[in-house]
Amino acid sequence: MSAFELIIRVVIAYIFLLLLTRLMGRKEIRQMTFFNFISAIVFGTLGGTLITDPNMSIRNGLIVVACWGAITIIAGYLNLKSKMARNLMTGEPVILVRDGLIMEETLKRVRLDINSLMTKLRDKEVFSIADVDYAIFETDGKLSVMKKGNGQQSPTPKPAIFPFPTEVISDGKINTANLDKLQLDEAWLRQQLQQQSITSISDVFFAQVQKDGTLYIDKRDDR
Repeated sequence: MSAFELIIRVVIAYIFLLLLTRLMGRKEIRQMTFFNFISAIVFGTLGGTLITDPNMSIRNGLIVVACWGAITIIAGYLNLKSKMARNLMTGEPVILVRDGLIMEETLKRVRLDINSLMTKLRDKEVFSIADVDYAIFETDGKLSVMKKGNGQQSPTPKPAIFPFPTEVISDGKINTANLDKLQLDEAWLRQQLQQQSITSISDVFFAQVQKDGTLYIDKRDDR
């Protein structure tokens, strides 16, 4: 392949991909759903092949890219018109925290662990599950959070004993290192659980000591 042909391929591929991207709309960039992610990868691969593969003619390369662009545009139209197609291609938002309770089965279904959930909450400047009314996992992987007491006057907060909420039980296992940092022991933790009629650590999915010293508990059974 000569340098001149390579330059021609680059220019043609750039212009053609730019036009197709404009035709498909801005959603490809703004909202990276599963379908958009696959579409972006395929377009990048096809564009690279069109530019660098001397065994593929420019005509055939443009035909392949155009066909994929047409499929993407048709899929986008179906996404707007059909709820079934929309659910198939982009999925549905799912509730991870409802009324302050963690939905463990939903976490498993979306392949998200408690540490990842806490990281996403901290990205929203939420450090305690106890402060969350609802947390919704959107189709683009973002987390939408509604805090408790939104639009209502907050009660006077209790004085802080600890600098920030700290996890002490995760997935039925005690985090002894965090208990030590808080200068608390397992006996104190079990006493707190017994006050909530919980006799086994394994019945607790997540527990977090709040800044005021109270213990937030999320049991495995959300009923």
